[in-house]
Amino acid sequence: MNADPGTTLIPGYANAKATRAYAETHQAEGHAAAGHYSEFLRARIRLSSLGVGSFGGAATPEVDAQISAVVFRALLEGINVIDTAAHYRYGRSLAAVGAGVRAAVAQGVPREAMFLMSKGGFLTLRGGPPPDMQAWFDREIVAQSLGSADELAKGAHLLNPAYINYQLELSRQLLGVETLDAFLVDQPEVHIPVIGKEMTNRRLTDVFEVLERAVRDKRLRSYGISTFEGVRVETDNLMFQSLTSMIGLAERAAQAVTGEETARHHFKIVMMPFNQVMPEAFTRFNTATGQGNVASPIQAAHQLEVYTIASHTMFKGHLAQQSLPGMEQAMPCLANPAQRAMQFNRSTPGLGTSLVGISTPAHLDDLLAVARIPPMERKPYLAMYQKA
Repeated sequence: MNADPGTTLIPGYANAKATRAYAETHQAEGHAAAGHYSEFLRARIRLSSLGVGSFGGAATPEVDAQISAVVFRALLEGINVIDTAAHYRYGRSLAAVGAGVRAAVAQGVPREAMFLMSKGGFLTLRGGPPPDMQAWFDREIVAQSLGSADELAKGAHLLNPAYINYQLELSRQLLGVETLDAFLVDQPEVHIPVIGKEMTNRRLTDVFEVLERAVRDKRLRSYGISTFEGVRVETDNLMFQSLTSMIGLAERAAQAVTGEETARHHFKIVMMPFNQVMPEAFTRFNTATGQGNVASPIQAAHQLEVYTIASHTMFKGHLAQQSLPGMEQAMPCLANPAQRAMQFNRSTPGLGTSLVGISTPAHLDDLLAVARIPPMERKPYLAMYQKA
């Protein structure tokens, strides 16, 4: 769980002054066009409209080195949102991202200009899938008081305070930073078919308490959820989770941790799939905001002061090969389907950052090319929906 012996955790976290200076520098150098940076809520932190993810690639030293190189170059060229998770590539992505971060810091990129995120919930399985899963679980989870068999969903996911705290600490240590900018509970909805929505929300509240304590202890700045179905399905779907109710759970957690009824929660981020093929986060009005209206998940997040991040920008690589009809005509200056997929996402009103998983350095070229042009204007962007 610990970083390499002798490794000192990098202090600091993203702040308004450093990220704004970072954005201004990269715009002046031509790495980023006007509109490339989004505002992170009221914190006035500037975050790139495109971010680098680290999910894909084999669990090998070669891919570790590639991910490190991608993170390093991205941070040097105007991309300051970096996403990973405790289970990505059996935990190897954490250290690979950390190496890229340290290289960028050594090259002069301030830690305070970066927004570093990790996620937890799915079993990390460090070293790869064990030959005897039950023996591994008994030894690494049950014996370490990190969870029990009756808390396990899909044979792969734990939603309890001890395991989430373990993965938060694993993320800090292997990334090599004192403070994470964000930590997301990854796909908590997988527990709903197993234990029901009420019990899932109870466990989620307990997890939020751990994350509120981590914020208090300066190990973390903000938290949220990363969903696959969750917030974007219809309200009558078993897996639906209201973003408004998530805020309520976070408020309850903050009150429990501080003992204050007016305590401010730190639930600040929701991540969800969004792309040309999966547009529900923008088009499906399924969220009662508690403010007198029903909104799409992206609109609701804006009203509730939650930053939205898109996952699955490339739809598992398919949108890197072909675009939906009309996209090429709407974005004729872009070189290929991958660039059009990124431009479509980052131009969506209300969407903060769109993540692109990259494990091959050459694929970063498309992302950097898109960052150098402005997002689409609202009118031509919305016209694509009308034509569809």
